[in-house]
Amino acid sequence: MFKKRLKIAWYWLARFGCQIFCAAVFRLRVQGRENVPRGGAYILAGNHQSYLDPVFCGVGIRRRLCYVARDSLYRFKPFGWLIHSLDAIPIARDKPDLVAMRAVIARLREGEAVCLYPEATRTYDGKIVPFKAGFGLLCRRSDAPVVPVLIDGAFEAWPRQKRFFSPGKVTIWYGKLQPAELMRAMTNEELADHLTAVLRQMQTECRLKQGKKPYDYSPPAATDA
Repeated sequence: MFKKRLKIAWYWLARFGCQIFCAAVFRLRVQGRENVPRGGAYILAGNHQSYLDPVFCGVGIRRRLCYVARDSLYRFKPFGWLIHSLDAIPIARDKPDLVAMRAVIARLREGEAVCLYPEATRTYDGKIVPFKAGFGLLCRRSDAPVVPVLIDGAFEAWPRQKRFFSPGKVTIWYGKLQPAELMRAMTNEELADHLTAVLRQMQTECRLKQGKKPYDYSPPAATDA
């Protein structure tokens, strides 16, 4: 019990420091807080633009999150200690990880909120790639609602081609909750496609409101054989 309380206290202390950092360096703007449940289990599913995405998603709401982090991040001991201290769940990125899936479902059944990135890797160009069908399976197995969260501006501040981040302007938009009842009626693939479409639409709206050019998600034109 003491260890759990210590971890909770450490989480809020770390969040406070990150909040100051995000406000000062990225002029973080948060929208849609009213869409995030104050209690109960849910999955926070975001697009993956930079290494700082978990920080952005966490400081925007007053709820302790359980993060899912790829197992290779634990290899660097100081950072591995940090994410372990924040109670993150390690997951293998290059193969199905049933152990991690069971751990996520267990946390959700305990009433926790879990933050993850269904693209499984950071974007190369700012676009949102189709979510994995395994994410649809996780949603349906857990029977937890999903809150889509759109991150914009983080790619410009820290694209994967750059070693370090630059100051910028980042917007976090928590979208409308997707109820578990909706997901039960879909296949894993249909659910993954649906949530991909929801986040892409949010991204387009967000960028247009800021006067930015939206990304083009139209299918490539057919070529003559």
